[in-house]
Amino acid sequence: MDQVYLLSLASRQAEWLTQRQAVVAENVANVNSPGYTAKDITPFSEILDNTALTQAGSSPMHLAGGGAPRGGGETREAGTWDVKHSGNSVTVEQEMLKAGEVSRDYSLNTSIVKSFHRMYMSTIRA
Repeated sequence: MDQVYLLSLASRQAEWLTQRQAVVAENVANVNSPGYTAKDITPFSEILDNTALTQAGSSPMHLAGGGAPRGGGETREAGTWDVKHSGNSVTVEQEMLKAGEVSRDYSLNTSIVKSFHRMYMSTIRA
C-alpha cells in the first residue's frame, strides 16, 4: 500500500487555491480594462496528474522510471463566456463563480485537515 501524505497534499492544494484566488482577484480588478483577457491557472487535478516521484536506479539493470516533473499553477488564458467590444473577456459572473469554488474548496481542505488532526490527537492520547 502506498503512503498518503495528506498534510503535504492539503498544503499544496491550499497554495494552489491561494494562487487561483489571486488570479480571480486580478481578473475582477481589470473587468473594465480594454483589451484585458481573463486568466486562470492550471486545474489542481492536472497538477496532481503531472506530479510524480522520480525513480533513481543504482544499477543499469533497473527499469527506467517515467516520472514527470513537479508541476505548479501556471497562469493561462481562461475559457470565457463572451468578449466585449473593448476586447475585454472578463465576465464578473464567471469570476464570482470561480471565487465561490475557491472558497468552497478551501473550506473542504481545512475541514479535512482538522479531521485528520483530531484523529492524530486521539491516537496520541490513547
